[in-house]
Amino acid sequence: MTMNQAHHMYSLSLDEGVTLVGAIGHKRTVLFQGDIGNGKSSTLSELGKLKPTHRTFYVDCTSLDLGDIMIPMIMEIDENSKFVRYVTNEELGLHTNGPVIIMIDEFGKANPSVKLALLRLILERKIGSYTLHPESIVYATTNKGSEGVGDMLAPHARNRLTVVQIRKSTNMEWIEWGINNGIDASLLGWCKDNPHLFASFEDVKDPDENPYIFHPNQQRAAFVTPRSLHSASDILQQRHSFNDVTLTAALMGTIGDRGAMDLMAFVKLSDQLPSLQSIKDDPKNAKVPDSAAAICMVVYRTLASLESDWLNAWLDYMPRLDKEAQGMFANGVRAPKYSKQAMVMQNKKFTKWAMDNNYMFTADKK
Repeated sequence: MTMNQAHHMYSLSLDEGVTLVGAIGHKRTVLFQGDIGNGKSSTLSELGKLKPTHRTFYVDCTSLDLGDIMIPMIMEIDENSKFVRYVTNEELGLHTNGPVIIMIDEFGKANPSVKLALLRLILERKIGSYTLHPESIVYATTNKGSEGVGDMLAPHARNRLTVVQIRKSTNMEWIEWGINNGIDASLLGWCKDNPHLFASFEDVKDPDENPYIFHPNQQRAAFVTPRSLHSASDILQQRHSFNDVTLTAALMGTIGDRGAMDLMAFVKLSDQLPSLQSIKDDPKNAKVPDSAAAICMVVYRTLASLESDWLNAWLDYMPRLDKEAQGMFANGVRAPKYSKQAMVMQNKKFTKWAMDNNYMFTADKK
């Protein structure tokens, strides 16, 4: 087994990385290393949910100088006795008495003086004259050095950290996250049909094999990552404010030319979708889209916006969809982090449907 194969085999998902930091982060600093834009920075909010007694603080190394971390102040005991105390920026959270979670983002890009100052925080839980609460968690992120973006760490620094590889989310993992986080339904449908959007450049020998993603051997002004997809969703949700030319230009500048042109074809399918109101008012006669892609969007939109007052109407509408779409809904409900799972599972009509169609609960695992 080569080292690259080992890294692939033992790379962690974002959720697994959060669990690791939550368990050992107060004793040992973990460094997440992964592809550009794969969501490493989003782990801070998840850790905050895992550790609700901790306050969270974000440190962006790319924008810091040493003075942003701490400054020396001359302290005077009397006229003959003086000493220097380093006062830290309150954004680091060291002024609080309780436990904190400090995320040091883009650690590999920090300038040498900042990196040196942060190393003491990472290794000793100290900076200047301050010591963290013993239950405080410090962890860091960086991009892969193989991406050619200047994120190489010195051996002595790496040896003092627990460095774990964070793999990119699969399309279905990201869709599950997107359903719970307000991602545009047409974008989720596009991701469902295009799993290669979530490939790593390390799996692609020729950059032209996958023109959507970042590759260090080809300069692309914009490309698809989980981060840029989130930005594309924000743009799509305002699409009624501008024309198709403006929308396409904005998407090209966010996810790249090829990605934008393909996504726009999906966006146009949104015209086929029945309104949520029509499903609520008349589920037996509301429009059913002709294309599989549009039906997929209906399911994802419903999972994201479903409420108890129209759940029964949806369950009357859903059997009119094909079996694959019904399976998508079933597996969306079963997803571990689906925020509306209890509401759906406790519904008597859904329970009866699930018992009659239990084979569908594995229909959308590909």
